[in-house]
Amino acid sequence: MTDYLFTPLPLPCGATLKNRLVKSAMSDSLGDGRGNPTAAQARLYERWAEGGVALSLIGEVQIDPRFPEKPGNLVLGPDVNASALGRLAARARIDGAHIWPQLGHAGALAHAPISQPRGPSPLALDGLNCDGLSGTEIEALPRQYAAAAEVARAVGFTGVQIHAGHGFLLSQFLSPLFNHRTDRWGGDIAARCRIVVEIIAAVRRAVGPDFPIGIKMNTSDQLVGGLTQDEGLEVVRQLDTTSVDLIEFSGGTYFPGAPSASDGLGRGPYFLDFADRARGLTSKPFVTTGGFKTRAQVREALASGATDAVGLARTLVLDPQLPQRWADEAADDPQFPRFDDPPPGGITAWFTQRLTAIGEDREDRFDPDLLEALAAYEARDAARCPLWLDRFGG
Repeated sequence: MTDYLFTPLPLPCGATLKNRLVKSAMSDSLGDGRGNPTAAQARLYERWAEGGVALSLIGEVQIDPRFPEKPGNLVLGPDVNASALGRLAARARIDGAHIWPQLGHAGALAHAPISQPRGPSPLALDGLNCDGLSGTEIEALPRQYAAAAEVARAVGFTGVQIHAGHGFLLSQFLSPLFNHRTDRWGGDIAARCRIVVEIIAAVRRAVGPDFPIGIKMNTSDQLVGGLTQDEGLEVVRQLDTTSVDLIEFSGGTYFPGAPSASDGLGRGPYFLDFADRARGLTSKPFVTTGGFKTRAQVREALASGATDAVGLARTLVLDPQLPQRWADEAADDPQFPRFDDPPPGGITAWFTQRLTAIGEDREDRFDPDLLEALAAYEARDAARCPLWLDRFGG
């Protein structure tokens, strides 16, 4: 059986990923609270490049500071710290690695202490309230994404990913649970997908034909009344008409009270069946993310032909050198920690705090319990909120 794990992956735009391992986007919360990168953030992505990943994706990089996911996000807009961004990009693309910011807008899920959330439609749900975007605001979105992509290319990033998953703005447009519009951006799935297609076209015009554009999308929302898998397949059909270079499949949403993407799905990997169904709808390459914990799982997924690459997140937080180690047949897989009765948000906080430890080269001394990690995570966000408001306003 051919081992595709370390086989290069060519993209339609002409770029090549050196192997099939992608560090999927996570909200690393390592910005400085004013939308700029920090030294620890640059070192974190350098660590993954040193470890041998083909592509790292920086999660939750905002196109509009009014609608961030968290105050530790980066912002690609006017008056960016181009030198700091350039240092991050340069350190993260060593050894032939790609580094792409994940361009996003949190929409209805924007962090309320520093935002006034706005989604495709006004919502008044238990734990989730937002106003709706006007038609003029929606028409401005392609220009905003394109401007952020221009900044990304100018400072040295090697591509961009458009975030249309996990319940954030573009995922909200795709989902009938969030999108109740009756104009040209609402209705059937083709209409709900229109703004995504328009954004891809605008980004392509801004960055030119040879710059990679990826997209992350939900296979489904895993919520009653949300995006279904059949509708997700229609999104793939729509993406086939665009110039996007790499489609990443994930699932679930951060809708308040909703289970995580992995809850109730059994043992991973989670989305390979969807990728296999989508294979006949487009020739564009796929990344499938979610539930991959072992080298055997990755190899089997690649050998099946359902996916062209595999996205790893927490697996690479446990071992940032994993791609290099997996090249050695004798190497073991990472051992995942087991947590008893975790508090809500505790596991996410633990992994996020471990990202900080990796960026500061001290993960060998990282050993908090979940409550300690959660307290540190929440305190850091709270301390950054005034910095964000001072820079960007409310």
